[in-house]
Amino acid sequence: MGETERIIRLHQDLGIPDDYQLRTTFSKQSTPPDLVSIGPDMFGREQKLRAPAAKAWISMHLAAKKIGIDIQIVSAYRSAEYQVELIRRKLAGGETLNKILKTLAAPGYSEHQGGCAVDIGGNESEPVTEAFDQTKAYLWLQDNASTFNFFMSYPRDNTHGMVYEPWHWCFAAEDGLIV
Repeated sequence: MGETERIIRLHQDLGIPDDYQLRTTFSKQSTPPDLVSIGPDMFGREQKLRAPAAKAWISMHLAAKKIGIDIQIVSAYRSAEYQVELIRRKLAGGETLNKILKTLAAPGYSEHQGGCAVDIGGNESEPVTEAFDQTKAYLWLQDNASTFNFFMSYPRDNTHGMVYEPWHWCFAAEDGLIV
């Protein structure tokens, strides 16, 4: 079974509508061949990104650290199967699929699966909360992330219909394409 067929089956199993991509305008993502370690996240779990994104993350992290700004990885690469498990956990907790798909991209469409996205936290707020946008780390990212080719994917009122995620940043090549 090819990757497209596998994603279709995962969507069917979860009840994700056939028109998901059209409604969200997300691009399909596949597991990249060049994942490299970026070290542990703030919970001690090994994290990976595509090689160009990893290099940019390490540079950005060091630049922030050099001036006393704490930016830490909460999450980086996630497989389609891991995305499925996140969705299943939320479904088991009583959330509706419609609500979940405003906070998690469907398997095969997450920037995390493409190996270019990071969820960023620090020591000033709980991870993956809007409170992150009140931290020095967030303000530093707003001013400096683009220097390292990172951008915030889900600002308020984004075109994908996702909730505001000030912690979610994605690497894009200098031509603006996610590599």
